Amino acid sequence: MSSIARDASQSNIFKSMKDITFEQTISHQCGVTMNDSVEARAIAEFMGLKPGVTVTYAPAMIRIDGNGKLIFRMDDISEYLGREMTAEIFEVNTSTHYGRMVRIDDNEVILFGDMDEVFAYI
Repeated sequence: MSSIARDASQSNIFKSMKDITFEQTISHQCGVTMNDSVEARAIAEFMGLKPGVTVTYAPAMIRIDGNGKLIFRMDDISEYLGREMTAEIFEVNTSTHYGRMVRIDDNEVILFGDMDEVFAYI
């Protein structure tokens, strides 16, 4: 595991129930949970380099969370991975997401936490 992966995994988003407080607010967070794979690890490591992105590694899954929006550009991920990453491969590795997912084109998938911002794309 690279030092990037180790550093990202230390900022775990999961909390014990005793540490959770429920508020009547809108968070504007968004995220994706991916099945653990070579591709998912590359996506997580690459996205973990971006400010405001939290990557959490768990057995058999990787979670990527952000605030506002997460932009996944397949050409950038392909370069990091060392082979082609397509939007279809990205979606196969994605087991679930929260926020609004919009596929802009074959190169870009965006997750929006701020629903008002989605309207520019639909």
